[in-house]
Amino acid sequence: MRGIIHNAAREMAKEDVLSFLKKGKIAHVATVGEDGYPYVIPLVYIYEEGTKLYLHTGNLRESHFQQNIKENARVCIEICEMGDVHPGKRYACQSALVYTSVIAYGKISQIEEEVQKVWFFDRLWEKYGDPNWKFEQQGYPAIGKINLYVVELETVTGKQSAGLSH
Repeated sequence: MRGIIHNAAREMAKEDVLSFLKKGKIAHVATVGEDGYPYVIPLVYIYEEGTKLYLHTGNLRESHFQQNIKENARVCIEICEMGDVHPGKRYACQSALVYTSVIAYGKISQIEEEVQKVWFFDRLWEKYGDPNWKFEQQGYPAIGKINLYVVELETVTGKQSAGLSH
């Protein structure tokens, strides 16, 4: 079932999926704990091309996220953008949401190299930052306090809805 789009009319072309991955804002990353329960956390991320997606968390000693990926490196990532809701013609239950959604599966691992962390934060500020921001210091003096991860993407699919089609 993983990676199968059941409504072919909504399936996105591969190049559109990868383009959306580049511009998306929030990755909802799902892990599974040793108790079998899922855990989802929203994270900023960087995807440029290929099969690697990068994200980070703060350097907490025992976070739920870190504990889960120590036990099981498999993750599911959802990135979406919501549009308008189109009201149904006769009934509320016929209403339709306009959206774009990408789902990715892969294995996550931690990156320790500072040069990779600097690369990540440079890309992060290009994507999310404002060129007018001014900081007291240059560089990233607290970079040792973050955990950087790379997800090796195995399966990536996307679908879109333009709203009412019925």
